[in-house]
Formats: sequence, C-alpha cells, structure tokens
Amino acid sequence: MPQPLTDDPPSQATAPATAPATVTTTVTATAPATVTATAHTPASVPAAHAPVAAAAVRGTGGVKGVDPALVVILGGVCAALHVGKLPPAIPALQQALGLSLVQAGFLLSMVQLAGMCAGLAFGALADGLGARRSMLVGLVVLAVASAAGAGATTAPWLMALRASEGFGFLLVVLAAPALVRRLVAPERLSLMLGLWGAYMPLGTTLALLGGPLLIGALGWPAWWAALSVLSAAMAIWLARRVPAPSPAAVAPQAQQARQPGSAPVAPQPGASIAAQTLGSMGRAFGALRRQLPITLRAGGPWLLAVAFAVYSGQWLAVIGFLPTVYAAAGVAPASAGLLTALVAAANMAGNVVAGRLLHRGARPVRLLRVGYTTMMLAALVAFAPWAWPGAAAAVGAVGGPAADATAWVRYAAALAFSGVGGLVPATLFTLAVPATPRAGSLSSTAGWMQQWSAAGQFFGPPLVAWVAAAVGGWHLTWVATGACALAGLALSAGIARVVALGTQGAPVGARAPRS
Repeated sequence: MPQPLTDDPPSQATAPATAPATVTTTVTATAPATVTATAHTPASVPAAHAPVAAAAVRGTGGVKGVDPALVVILGGVCAALHVGKLPPAIPALQQALGLSLVQAGFLLSMVQLAGMCAGLAFGALADGLGARRSMLVGLVVLAVASAAGAGATTAPWLMALRASEGFGFLLVVLAAPALVRRLVAPERLSLMLGLWGAYMPLGTTLALLGGPLLIGALGWPAWWAALSVLSAAMAIWLARRVPAPSPAAVAPQAQQARQPGSAPVAPQPGASIAAQTLGSMGRAFGALRRQLPITLRAGGPWLLAVAFAVYSGQWLAVIGFLPTVYAAAGVAPASAGLLTALVAAANMAGNVVAGRLLHRGARPVRLLRVGYTTMMLAALVAFAPWAWPGAAAAVGAVGGPAADATAWVRYAAALAFSGVGGLVPATLFTLAVPATPRAGSLSSTAGWMQQWSAAGQFFGPPLVAWVAAAVGGWHLTWVATGACALAGLALSAGIARVVALGTQGAPVGARAPRS
C-alpha cells in the first residue's frame, strides 16, 4: 500500500474479516503537505493501515466530547492567529517603536522566515517528532515567543521573536494534516481536510476582529500576551483530547522513510523517547535526501511552488496592509479590522468552493486562470487612482467623508481579490499528484511548495511597502500584485502541460470510481 505523505501512521482499525478485496479512496486536500490521491488497498493489508473513527476516542476513555480532529484543526487556527495578529497592530507599533513602513513589512513577513529557509527540513523534523508531538512543541514555542514579544522594546527584538514564532507555526501546520488523517474515518476525511484548508483565513479573520478591540483597550503588548495564553491553553487541550498513536501503530512509521530494499526497522522497546525521536528524524532526513533530487530535477514541482509563491506574496501583502490603508484614510481601528476581516474570510470561502468544484470534476488549470486573472483585475480596481463620477478618488477609503460609491466599489474589488483568489491555493495542492515525478517524492513536492509559499509571503509585503513608500501612497500597489498575477498565469500554462503528461491515474478532482 502506498504510504501517506506525512509521519503519523493511520490508526488501528477493527475491520471485519470479510473486507472487500479492493478499497478505493479519494482524498482532496487544500492544506500544506496534503494532496489528492487514489489508493487501492488489498484486503490482506493489516488493519493498522486504515484510518478509522475509533482512533478519535482512543486514549480518552471513550468519553464523548469535542471531536479530536476538530481540536487539531483549532490548533492550526490558533497558530494562524499569530500570523494574523500583526496587521491590526501595525499602526500602534509604528507609534510605539518608531517603525518605518518597510520595517513594518518585514515584521509582517518575518514569521515566514523559517518556512522560506528550511521548510523541507522542518517537514523532516515533524516526521521525526510525530504529528501529535510536533503540534504540541509548536504551540509551546508560539506561547513562549509571543509572551517574550509582549515585552519587546525595539524593532529588531520583535523581529527576532517573530522569526521564532515562525518555527512554532511550521511545526503545527506541517503536522496537523497527518494527525487529522489518523483520527477520522475515510468517508469523513475529505470533509475534515476541507475544514483544515480554511485554518489560515479563519485565524487571520479572528485576529483582525479581536486585535483592534484589545489593542485599543489595553495596548499591543496585551494582544501578544493574550495570544500566548491562548496558545498554552490550546497545547494543554490538544494533549488531553488528542490520543497518542498506539504502540502497535508506530511500527509502520519506522518503515516509511527507510531505504528501499533495506531490512525493516522495528521500534526498540527499551529505547527512550528521545532516542526513538532522533532515530525517526534521521530516517526522515535520509528519505528527504533521496527524494529531494528527484523532485528538483522535475519541472512540475518547480512550477507549482513558484505559482504558490506569486499567489501567497500578493495576498498577504494586500491583507496585511489593509488596516494601515484604512487607518490612513481616517477609518476607526475597529471598523478597519472588521472590513479587513471580511476580506480575509472571503478567501476561506474561495478555498471551500475550490474543493467542491474540483470534487465535481472542474478543470484545475481553469480554476487557476480564473483566480489569477481576478486577482490582477480586482487589485487594479481597488488601488488604481480612479473615481466614480462626482466622487473622490481616495484609495481604500471606506467610511467618514470618503464614504462614496468609489470607496465601496474598491472594497468590493478587495473582496473579489481575496475570495476568487482562494481558488488558487486549494487547486495548486490538488495538482501535486499529477505534477510529482513519482509517488515516493510526494512529501518533498509538498514541502517544496510550502517553502516557496513562505518565500512569497516573506518578500511580498516588504515589496509592496517599498513601492508605497517610494511613490508616497498605495495607488501603485496594483502594479506589484499585477506582476505576480501575470507570472501566475504564465506558470499556469506550464502546469497545464505537466498535468497533461501526468501518469498518476484519474483526472485531478474526479470522483473516486466505484469499487
């Protein structure tokens, strides 16, 4: 049976002895390190290789409560809050720490430094730790770094702590899809992974809604401290609610990354947890060294990765600076946070719609073209210096004296930029299967995409901030985002050719054949 892309083994099932000879499963995912795949599993495969809902109550005494898979998803949302906590705080930080606009851009993107520099390595680290332990460590890192950030008095100090938060963020989000897979039955997997795909826009939306209220009442350090407490509480909840993998289910994990043709690797009963973790990490890094050259010699993973970078860079730049744009236009912080939160939430809806369209057989490359084209045109309408007849041409102004038809059309364009743009990330990860050179390198393909996504988010906001500072306003933002969208359209043509040459079986997004 083909192994999953990530570390934790599927939970042990109590399958009936009369299981059918072939089981067909289609998984559509919209989150990092998850792809679409169809697997045919002989009935002779041990039951420990099939995810079942019974894992959801193992280790919890069978007591009903919040679905453990939902707790995992909420852990991802908690991590995403740390990415989204900065945009509503930028005006306050500029006053308190004397930040320039470009410094604010780097502060916004610094959380992506770890993913940009070592996304693949962190994937191997999460493999070695195990999904559950990786999420717990990541949440603790976020809690500690955010608590320390509440006491920051200089921009370099805060930037260093934002980079530390990036390490914790990666450990959480790279491990969560594997943990969801272990905790749910196959018939619920697409649904739960669809929910997981919305973790980032949901976390960003909540941060944009709650941040302005807390910052306005208690200041930005209280906002950092509150998220530290929330992350610590989330780690405790996850540790108590999400069961650890059973010893019988750990054995397949040791085999997943071993050298083909080598002897099976069995867990050592007398070995410490640290020794077992280091051994697993060593095997994961060994597998990465074998798979990465295969991935990087193929064109498909490069096209998908760069396409993800040009999407993520422009999206975070626009969403991250919208509160600042509105503040400059005289909009109250709470209103600016609400308006920006709705724009971020639209992206969540776009991800969900993309999953449904792909499931119904929509052509993935067509969805990419629609997404990139809409982002290009919508940014032009939202930021270019134009005005409705008889109205002012203020960029991004909503409310107060500038509340006119022009402002609301600009805001509708921002909603379209984020919402229709949400078709892109879900589609790109779905395309990972036909674009991967061989099944054994799927995990490195997903990690490579995650690394380039982080690179786009690292460079996008500072670039847009530099343009705004150079021209004295936001009216040329559409030039930077439009260049990214045009690059995405060009890459889509190459992706179409790669998909046409794919050898992974059924068309992407197609329904699973009946067995």
